[in-house]
Amino acid sequence: MTPAIDAMAATAGGDANLLPGLIEANSTDWCETLYQIERTAKTLDEGIRHRGVKVVVSSLFETRVLTRAEAGERGAPYQDQPGA
Repeated sequence: MTPAIDAMAATAGGDANLLPGLIEANSTDWCETLYQIERTAKTLDEGIRHRGVKVVVSSLFETRVLTRAEAGERGAPYQDQPGA
């Protein structure tokens, strides 16, 4: 996850829509390995976050990082920088 977030942030330039917006994690991946990532959970609205990016877990997801444009409202509230 971290390399994908870093790469996405680096290539976004000044376009906030291209910044990392949401991490979708397949529940199998989450239970086997991803649960070990550095994460925080501050409030129900903010949910679980890795480096400032919201993490959602479901058996219906492929594990991937979406841009803010792709994530839309699902990644909100956005934080200014990954890791914030």
